[in-house]
Amino acid sequence: MDLSLTVEQRQLVDSFEAMYSRESTSERIRAAEPLGFDPKLWKALLDLGAVDMAVDDTAGGWGASELDLALTAEQFGRALGSAPVIESQVAARLLARSGGAGADLLGQALAGGLLVSFSPRGARGNTLTLVPAGAVADAVVAFVGSRLVVVPLTEGDRQPVQNLGSLPLADVTVGDDCVTLAEGEDAHRLFTEALDLWLALTATALAGAAKKAIEIGVEYAKQRYAFGKPIGTFQAVSHPLADSATAADGARLLSLKAACAFNDEPARVSELAAMAFAFAYETARDATLRSLHIHGGYGFGMECDIQLYYRRVRGWALVYGEPALALDRVADARYGPVAG
Repeated sequence: MDLSLTVEQRQLVDSFEAMYSRESTSERIRAAEPLGFDPKLWKALLDLGAVDMAVDDTAGGWGASELDLALTAEQFGRALGSAPVIESQVAARLLARSGGAGADLLGQALAGGLLVSFSPRGARGNTLTLVPAGAVADAVVAFVGSRLVVVPLTEGDRQPVQNLGSLPLADVTVGDDCVTLAEGEDAHRLFTEALDLWLALTATALAGAAKKAIEIGVEYAKQRYAFGKPIGTFQAVSHPLADSATAADGARLLSLKAACAFNDEPARVSELAAMAFAFAYETARDATLRSLHIHGGYGFGMECDIQLYYRRVRGWALVYGEPALALDRVADARYGPVAG
């Protein structure tokens, strides 16, 4: 697996990195809380083509690869973007591949007139729980029963969920006005492919957030003195940071391998995407915890940037579930589902 970037990919990463440095500062992240949605950042992402890139050129987009999407997701994670870019990319690709009614909705989404999200959790009865961007989106693509549907979102159909990650989550009631995109095996296949992409991209975002959290911890360990020396010279500080730095590199490599697998190893996509998600979540969880503790009591203060990472990475991951849930998916992909 060659992960050296092409000239075009380097330019892509640089453009998203520059945009996030302008539009997703820590001050802007705080200003977007508690809802966790920054309309100005969302407009900047649309102007940059963040949603269009996820769709093939035959459907009106510009056909970015899964690796391209993962590289931009890494920058999203580093910046803790207050916008549902990953969910919107996954939803747009689903609408494009489902055809039919999805084509009209896709046109509105690409034009910026409709914010469409994706629910990685299937419905329980007629309820979708912890829908990403459910509090702000106009519609969500979800798996309900044996159908893949688009659920319109109105104030009466959704209940915003307060959360420590300050994400725009909501529980959504599925009504009779939903639009069916596919049924039966086609619906299950499309949803599975979309969930694999969501897991792979979220894993890359978590790996990016982990690396940034470590950088914040290292910088503080250089500046903070105790007993006349920088605290970074103490093994109790430097060794945990080194462990997390190593794990973060591994999480990035695994998540990019999962993204490459969509073209290189399609039979292993579900396994690698879920594996990358579980490892990236655990890595980001541990890295943010270690960095926060290195800051001492100051790290727990709302004015300290590291607490933003500590809270946000847990919220992103738990939208799907605990790492064990992803590992069950890995086992199912490798050995087959448990009978019964």
